[in-house]
Amino acid sequence: MLTTFTAGFALSFSLILAIGAQNAFVLRQGLRRLHVAPVVLVCCLSEAILIFAGVAGFGVVADRAPWALEVMRWGGAAFLLVYGLRSLWSAFHSVDALRAEGQATQSLGAALATTLLLTWANPHVYLDTLGLIGAVSATYGEGRWIFGAGALGASCVFFVVLGYGARALAPIFARPRAWAWLDGVVGVTMLALAAKLALDL
Repeated sequence: MLTTFTAGFALSFSLILAIGAQNAFVLRQGLRRLHVAPVVLVCCLSEAILIFAGVAGFGVVADRAPWALEVMRWGGAAFLLVYGLRSLWSAFHSVDALRAEGQATQSLGAALATTLLLTWANPHVYLDTLGLIGAVSATYGEGRWIFGAGALGASCVFFVVLGYGARALAPIFARPRAWAWLDGVVGVTMLALAAKLALDL
């Protein structure tokens, strides 16, 4: 049982380590100490739904309705494009966006809406959770739920560490220049992901 759990944990952790829109947003919220707990909770709950849907065999839907993947791909690319351009604009123009504390005005609703969009509008999350994790879990037979629990454990640990561990970097991001760089890196990353989705690389 422990071996199955560890296998699920290792697979999920290797997948979630890749830099993405969701990870960048959680990091930014952690640095600003803004709605960290609700954002991390939404990420973990979303992962739970996706991973256990994959374990239950929801990946079959993608095989029977390939058009759904196309819709998710282009919708995700469009959203990432807009998000990336907004981040680049903030890097060069928005003074408020460069402050880690004190001037943050983002509402809880806006933070949660952004988290949900960055999670559910990303086609790769479906391929990773519903597809890959779901397919690998099937090889464990009755132990597939333990495998799924391990995969979910990795995701939750990652998001908690990312959200709350970011506070250790707070002194660096007390400088406006550091926020400008972060917004710039996030913007370029989002545009690269949008291009990757559009070109189906």
